[in-house]
Amino acid sequence: MTATESDAVRKIEAEVVSSRFARGWHCLGLAEKFKDGKPHTVNAFGGKLVVFTGADGRTNVLDGYCRHMGGDLSDGTVKGNEIACPFHDWRWGGDGRCKKIPYSRRVPLRARTAAWPTMEQDELLFVWNDPEGKQPPADVTIPVIEGATRDDWTDWRWTEQVVHTNCREIIDNVVDMAHFFYIHNSFPTYFKNIFEGPVATQIMKGKSRPDARREGSGGGGPRMLGNSSVASYHGPSFMIDELTYHYEGYDLNSVLINCHYPIDEHSFSLHSGIIVQHSDKLPPEVAEATAEKLSSFILTGFEQDVAIWKRKARIDNPLLCEEDGPVYQLRRWYQQFYVDAADVQPEMTDRFEFEIDTTRPVESWEKEVEENMARRAAEGASA
Repeated sequence: MTATESDAVRKIEAEVVSSRFARGWHCLGLAEKFKDGKPHTVNAFGGKLVVFTGADGRTNVLDGYCRHMGGDLSDGTVKGNEIACPFHDWRWGGDGRCKKIPYSRRVPLRARTAAWPTMEQDELLFVWNDPEGKQPPADVTIPVIEGATRDDWTDWRWTEQVVHTNCREIIDNVVDMAHFFYIHNSFPTYFKNIFEGPVATQIMKGKSRPDARREGSGGGGPRMLGNSSVASYHGPSFMIDELTYHYEGYDLNSVLINCHYPIDEHSFSLHSGIIVQHSDKLPPEVAEATAEKLSSFILTGFEQDVAIWKRKARIDNPLLCEEDGPVYQLRRWYQQFYVDAADVQPEMTDRFEFEIDTTRPVESWEKEVEENMARRAAEGASA
C-alpha cells in the first residue's frame, strides 16, 4: 500500500539561530535607574555594555571593556562626564573617545571605543542597535506614551527578568490568540492583526472568565466585564499596549509596556511596565494600588509564558489550523530587522491585515467555561 501525502509524518524544522541581533531601538528600562552616579553593566547584543550618567546629566552607553588593556569599565568610576577604567584610570567620554590619561602627556589618536546611540523618552532609556553600524534614521521613532509624564497617571510599575530562549518566541505572541485562553485564563472574543512598515499591531477584545476567578476573590467591588487592547510593536522589541479594563459603571485606562533586549541568541532580558490613569472612580491612591496589582498580574502572565518557552521546541514550520493567526506573515515582518536595510523587501513592510473568525473558538471556550463552573459547583456541594 502506498502512503499518501496526508500519511506522512510532519517533521519539525528549525535552522540554527542567527547570532545577528535586530536593528532598532531597545529599551533598557527606567532611565532613573542609571542616574545614580555609578556605572552599570548591561549584558546585551552578545557582549557587555557599560551605562553611566555624567555630571552633565546625559546617560551614555559604551562597550564594556577598555580598549587599553581590557579593564571592565563597569567596575570603574564616573568622574565628571567620563567613565574611568579601574585598571589604569583611562577616562572615556560618552562619545567613545578617550578624553584623558592622567599619567600620560597625550591621548593616542586611535583611542576610541564604541558608543551606542541613546534616547530618553517617557522616563525610559533606549539604546540603538544596528549590525551595520549606522545611526538611527530620523523617521525611526518610538511614539510618545500618553500619560507617562502626566500628573493624572501613576508612576511606572516596572519588572525585569532574564528568559533563556531566543526572543522570537515572545514576538509570536502577537498573533497567537488561542494561547491567551489556555495559558493566561483570558477569553478573547475579537482578534485582528495589522502589519505595516516597522509596526505590528494586535487588536483584541475579550470578556471575563468566571471559571478563572479564585474562590472568595470577588470581594464587594464592581464586576469586571471584559477588556479591550490595542498593542503595537514599534520596531523589533518595544510594544505599547493601550489596555482598557471594562467594569460595571466605569472603564480603567492603562498603558502596558512589553519590551525586551537580547542578551545573546539564546537569552533575552524581558521587561514590563504599566501606568494607570486617575479618575473619579480611581483617585490617586486607588490608582497606585491598582497599578501595583496589575503589575503583579502581568508578571504572573509572563511567568506562564516562560514556563512554556523553557520546554518547547523551536519550530520554523509550525503546523497551523484555520483559527490560528498569521504566524508566517508575522515572522516575515520581523525579518526586516535582521537583514541589512538595503535588503528589506516589500513583503516585509507592506500593509497586511488578518482578522480571525472567532465563532468556533468562542463556542468551544464558552462550553469549557460552563463545564468548569459546573464541576466547581459540584465539588463545592460535595465538600
